[in-house]
Amino acid sequence: MKKISALLLGLMLLGAPAVQAQKVKAKAKATSTVTPASQGARWSTEKANAWYKGRQWMSGANFIPSTAINQLEMWQADSFDPKTIDKELGWAEGVGFNTMRVFLHSLAWKQDPAGFKKRMNDYLALADKHHIQTMFVFFDDCWNKTYQAGPQPAPKPGIHNSGWVQDPGDPASRDSATFMQLKPYVTDVLTSFAHDRRILLWDLYNEPGNRDKGIASLPLLRNVFAWAQAANPDQPLSAGLWNWDSGFKELNAFQATHSDVVTYHCYDDVPAHERVISLLSTHNRPLLCTEYMARPRNSRFVNIMPLLKKYNVAAINWGLVAGKTNTKYQWDVPIADGGEPNEWFHEVFRPDGTAYRQDEANFIKKMNSK
Repeated sequence: MKKISALLLGLMLLGAPAVQAQKVKAKAKATSTVTPASQGARWSTEKANAWYKGRQWMSGANFIPSTAINQLEMWQADSFDPKTIDKELGWAEGVGFNTMRVFLHSLAWKQDPAGFKKRMNDYLALADKHHIQTMFVFFDDCWNKTYQAGPQPAPKPGIHNSGWVQDPGDPASRDSATFMQLKPYVTDVLTSFAHDRRILLWDLYNEPGNRDKGIASLPLLRNVFAWAQAANPDQPLSAGLWNWDSGFKELNAFQATHSDVVTYHCYDDVPAHERVISLLSTHNRPLLCTEYMARPRNSRFVNIMPLLKKYNVAAINWGLVAGKTNTKYQWDVPIADGGEPNEWFHEVFRPDGTAYRQDEANFIKKMNSK
């Protein structure tokens, strides 16, 4: 998250009149070099709000088992770990979490489409066993831009997300020639699970424009929305807003005006986060915060969870169990010897299932039991 002034400017732009949104959409259409074959309709505000009204307040975490360094290690056949997934989702259930956000990866599907979908189904069965619904993420502009199939690298000591990988990576995410290779992946997964009640929503693109890609991510963003709408799943579609700089105006406008429900990321304290909620609520659609909680930034369970519950905003923090992702370390504060940080950045549980802070675990459980 950036300075509050930039945040306010960016969000006010999102609240501009509909004519401005139409101008942005028209310009975005001209930017794309791939013309989608067909496109469904965005949910009406009435449908979106009725969908949300029928559900209990959502809280949970971004989930990857502690034994996986990235999405490929989670989903490839040789390293898929249902025993750990079952165990760790049980810990989540124990504090009352009912929602997980889980990243997929196109390369894992490409290697073995049928096996990949079976593993998705196996994961969903375990999550459902623990009364947890799931939002799946397709594409991602964060962290390492290259990757390969097979065994994944070991974590680098003390470095946050040293092995996390983008999807489809760079330059693939900028190259329209690769887009049609991705369409079968998105279409296959969406049509296979379009009516699966265990899936809450489809998060189509995590932090588009990250890693200095900026507006270059807009064509892929446009296309994944078109592919997903054409599949017409029962679940809503979204792509979360996350950066309020002026260079993200077109991306933000597209995300906000094409998502069935509005999702966003905010790692700031209460005053800044409350401004985000206030301004995004002008879209009159359900709000889901799909990333928050960075303790040294004063985004904590004890102050942010009550804020989100007050406004009936879903609360999905980053990180459940400390493990190979190393996200207990801060983004840009590596600890070379891999020692314990003064305060964990993310995560709720240690690998043995004990809480990093028992008072936090008690608070989360209390918030989820009200």
